[in-house]
Amino acid sequence: MEKPTQPSRNMLARMRAGEAIPMNDPDYSQIREAVNRTMHLSVKLRQAVHVDEVRAILSEIIGAAVDESTTVFPPFYTNVGSHISLGKRVFINHACSFLDLGGITIEDDVLIGPRVNITSENHPTKVATRKTLVPAAVLIKRNAWIGAGATILPGVTVGENAVVAAGAVVTKDVPANTVVGGIPAKVLKEIEE
Repeated sequence: MEKPTQPSRNMLARMRAGEAIPMNDPDYSQIREAVNRTMHLSVKLRQAVHVDEVRAILSEIIGAAVDESTTVFPPFYTNVGSHISLGKRVFINHACSFLDLGGITIEDDVLIGPRVNITSENHPTKVATRKTLVPAAVLIKRNAWIGAGATILPGVTVGENAVVAAGAVVTKDVPANTVVGGIPAKVLKEIEE
């Protein structure tokens, strides 16, 4: 007797829920399809000549309206986009890259400098399991400022009003009202209000 085939499960929902996914998963093609869709829209995004046009195309990529108070300067790179959430009065400068399969939430009033990398995806170091995507959501809280060329790694929360110095590599949570910098980033000082 033949085994019944399992119905296909939504790969993107599984990633957003934090499930580790090996690249040989039978439903992995759903990620490829989502990436292809985003690549197509990204060509339009790079060719946009007005911030309103950028906002409209980015809204299509992320699947939610980007508030008119939010500004994103292209080029802007993302692999899927549908797991990005952008607040109001957000500013994202040129050449930023968001790998969002695990989820990236940017709250209101956040400033993001040029060439910032935010990734919500990782891989195990063990060779046998290295081709597994391990998602972990990133949260950038209200009024944070991410300096030019900084990298935010999976699972990190950047606290309210925090500043990540240019070039920092953030591997763990950043407390609210602090400035962090270095590789790996460490608290350099507290911010006085």
